[in-house]
Amino acid sequence: MSSETTTTTTCPFTNIDTSPAITSNHPSTIHAAYDTLRTTTPLAYTTAHGGYYLLTRYADIKSAALNPSTFISSVRAVIPSDPRGLRRPPLNFDAPHHTPYRTALDRTLKPARLVRLAEPLEQHAEALLRPLIEKGKGDICTEFTSHYAAWVETEWLNLAPETAPKLASTASKWVDAWRRMDGEMTSAYSGELYEIARGVLEERRKCPREREEDPVSSLLGEGLEEVHLLGCIRQSLVVGMVAPPLMLGGICNHLSQHPALQSQLREDPSLIPAAIEEFVRLFSPYRGFTRTVSQPTVLHGQTIEPGIPVTMTYSAANRDPEVFEDPHEFVLGRENIRMHLGFGRGRHRCVGQPLATLALQIALRTLLKHTKSFEVNGELEYARMPEMGIISCPLSFEV
Repeated sequence: MSSETTTTTTCPFTNIDTSPAITSNHPSTIHAAYDTLRTTTPLAYTTAHGGYYLLTRYADIKSAALNPSTFISSVRAVIPSDPRGLRRPPLNFDAPHHTPYRTALDRTLKPARLVRLAEPLEQHAEALLRPLIEKGKGDICTEFTSHYAAWVETEWLNLAPETAPKLASTASKWVDAWRRMDGEMTSAYSGELYEIARGVLEERRKCPREREEDPVSSLLGEGLEEVHLLGCIRQSLVVGMVAPPLMLGGICNHLSQHPALQSQLREDPSLIPAAIEEFVRLFSPYRGFTRTVSQPTVLHGQTIEPGIPVTMTYSAANRDPEVFEDPHEFVLGRENIRMHLGFGRGRHRCVGQPLATLALQIALRTLLKHTKSFEVNGELEYARMPEMGIISCPLSFEV
């Protein structure tokens, strides 16, 4: 990827307002559209959500992610954006301003701490799954994973136990309002999340914890501005609340359709970590992570102008046949699986990647352990931009 004024290759630049990549919420339809765009129009444009460019090739997306001086995050980081136009670190900050936030949060997600988090997360997964198993059915996204994700956040941030159900409820309402671009309700629920953030910040100031064990204490040690410190804590409260239900919904729907794979993972749980990596590749839940360019940048014969968002469509990159053979198929033990961009790449890769991976492994292992089989037994519901995937997945269980 280059900012040179000469052009290299290319495919005609087009407006794709009517493409299923823009108009559909069904993952298979969107992926089919990405396949077409990847071949015919690797740099496309739509007027949707105020207008943005769409990248679909792995090489372009990875190159942009690894070039943060040209593809910056401080103007727009998500399409559609927060309807109030707010910017919170580290997602909406560029280096070097984002670096202390990332350093502080990364410090709390080292392998030794993940080992200590595993046991309580297993206990939460067991407790949350039990009611669904007892009644023989339940929505794995709304009745299990949204609450489980809140406990993952609670354990990571060392929140009071009573915070978890409030976080699950408030974050769910905030995400729904954001997806609907309802500024009034987005602000209302965001305000509730800020109250949680203020409470934990005040408590840590009075009683700080070990920096390696506590994200807020770690952030306090970086000498950050109050408004940005609070914004980062608020961002941390919801950073892990959106993707897990989408991921587990996709995983369970796939395993429902492929009972032999479901049985294989149930009989040999040692395969689950490799399976999760492939599931992350297949069901990457974001299609709206965004950058803008810091200067006019030529790509595929077209000039991208500063200020216009460029979507880092990781879900499209992860099914690029130039990188992944049989890209729409689940391949356990795929040799180049570590190349997937399910957690992004570069300075703005997902800070919670190790915790998210652990949490998904525990959730799937728990579900398989307590069932003989499961299958989808109702209508699936799909997410809207900026996500992609299943947000409601009703299952029936044989135990």
